[in-house]
Amino acid sequence: MFKTIVWATDGSDNADRALPYAKELAETKGARLVVVHCKELLTGRAGGYPIRADEPDLVAKIRRQIAELHDAGLDVQAEVVTSSGTAAAHVIADVAAEAHADVIVVGTRGQSALVGLLLGSVTQRLLHLAHCPVLAVPSGERVRHESELVTASTAG
Repeated sequence: MFKTIVWATDGSDNADRALPYAKELAETKGARLVVVHCKELLTGRAGGYPIRADEPDLVAKIRRQIAELHDAGLDVQAEVVTSSGTAAAHVIADVAAEAHADVIVVGTRGQSALVGLLLGSVTQRLLHLAHCPVLAVPSGERVRHESELVTASTAG
């Protein structure tokens, strides 16, 4: 069912929590994993500046993660795309469509419904834009680690 999986990352801890899900799907299904990072720029008269001051560090971190995935034997493709403003969801959806992705895996920030409504979120927009299912991995303590699941299932 899953031949191509997109893992969308902004380099955050929340995106990192989604990586094991994307990796396991790719390993289990022998699928291609496309890693997408959207470098968002503020544009104006003086040109474009990254929205995040630590963007070079984030890109270096993501490249290390891609190398680790490749070293683990996965078929990995990297897409670092530059866009303006708040177009990350559109960029991710476009890359997923071009890659013929079967699922997009993303982390969430765990914002309240009101904050998500007022500010919007990449995940929320992806749910409306993507041509394929979106697996949204919750943030923080709500995500049980695989080791905890194994311990719980063998204890009983």
